[in-house]
Amino acid sequence: MQGSNSRTVRSSPEPKSDAQPLSHPAAPCYDCVGDSPIKGRLRASCRHNLFLFLVRLLWLLAGTAVAVKMASTSRLDALPRVTCPNHPDAILVEDYRAGDMICPECGLVVGDRVIDVGSEWRTFSNDKATKDPSRVGDSQNPLLSDGDLSTMIGKGTGAASFDEFGNSKYQNRRTMSSSDRAMMNAFKEITTMADRINLPRNIVDRTNNLFKQVYEQKSLKGRANDAIASACLYIACRQEGVPRTFKEICAVSRISKKEIGRCFKLILKALETSVDLITTGDFMSRFCSNLCLPKQVQMAATHIARKAVELDLVPGRSPISVAAAAIYMASQASAEKRTQKEIGDIAGVADVTIRQSYRLIYPRAPDLFPTDFKFDTPVDKLPQL
Repeated sequence: MQGSNSRTVRSSPEPKSDAQPLSHPAAPCYDCVGDSPIKGRLRASCRHNLFLFLVRLLWLLAGTAVAVKMASTSRLDALPRVTCPNHPDAILVEDYRAGDMICPECGLVVGDRVIDVGSEWRTFSNDKATKDPSRVGDSQNPLLSDGDLSTMIGKGTGAASFDEFGNSKYQNRRTMSSSDRAMMNAFKEITTMADRINLPRNIVDRTNNLFKQVYEQKSLKGRANDAIASACLYIACRQEGVPRTFKEICAVSRISKKEIGRCFKLILKALETSVDLITTGDFMSRFCSNLCLPKQVQMAATHIARKAVELDLVPGRSPISVAAAAIYMASQASAEKRTQKEIGDIAGVADVTIRQSYRLIYPRAPDLFPTDFKFDTPVDKLPQL
């Protein structure tokens, strides 16, 4: 159009499709574009483009969650899983009191004694290194009257914990009875003696039970607890089939051999029990092992001692002295020779005792050796003491 008052009329834009590709979520939406230039600037934030942007964002988040779940599932599958052999798909039930994993279908205990490896206490940055973070005491001891579950009071640090004379106001003396305190001291002494001669835990437990029975009966009132504990250890060793000599028990305790022997007889009478008689075979393997003798010499010494007892060649002799004499004879006939003093130090007997027992069995030496023994020194060349 022409003229002074003419105005230019914009032609309306050609209609375009509403569909926009997902790869361009910020593309202009032509349905919302009007004649106003402000609307043209804000066309990228219109509701249509915002809807497309949110759809794509949710799709990405859903894909990420699926990937994380698959990764965690693969890690769990790689770990060893405890399952019931009869019902592998059953969810096991944990008994927290007994520490067992139980199958709910058949009741089978799949895993027992499940241990919580986590810390029982919490550690804070301002705690001192000397502070004990544990809120519980030692394990329960069934041998004590209250199970050793008494409260133990920690050492005070503030001024309110001490009286005007500097003595602690709170003490642990009253938290444990005198009988429990005496038994605890005896149990510690028994454990110390057992550790010195390398005795297993089952012997320590049997010794503790014997001491508790004797202490509660008060049949050995007036005897020292250390002497009673030493005698109980000697009895426990014999009852468990690993006997020790009185000298060995005396060496790890502070009690004389005579006192241990007296308590030993009194305990057997008080408990109305008995122990098996010791034989030469009870000490043979240990003595030969300590002397570093080969297996052939040990078997020969065992045969010699057994035959000497069967033929009644050593009447009234201690099994320890007979075993020492048999070891001496077997070692002198082999290449691994040991002196009387070396054997006496290990067996705990004097050289004279070994010689006396050896003289009793020497005349029948050809009948005492096993038939398959390989002599390094002939029988007629054995030393005559």
